[in-house]
Amino acid sequence: MPRSRPGRAPLAHPATEEIDLLDVLHALADPTRMTIVRTLRAEPERACGSFPVDVAPSTLSHHFKVLREAGVVRQREEANRRLTALRAADLDARFPGVLDAVVTAYESTM
Repeated sequence: MPRSRPGRAPLAHPATEEIDLLDVLHALADPTRMTIVRTLRAEPERACGSFPVDVAPSTLSHHFKVLREAGVVRQREEANRRLTALRAADLDARFPGVLDAVVTAYESTM
């Protein structure tokens, strides 16, 4: 199990079978979080501070927490960075096609 930095609590991620559809839909209902998800669909993993969003670092941390606790992303510590990856395979195993449908619907409104 990856260790967190001293003074930081370990990152919580639900198991695939524990991912709840309403939590996923809530997490995907925010434009900033959708930007994070769309970015991760194009790149498998990215450092937390490198997403194309214009929000304060504390707000960005909140968005990552919502996505992580819903099971949409997985985060890991590497040295002094936190890396984020989309759990597309887990989401598709639990709710086939939902992630693609939500992202496609979101993109059609842009």
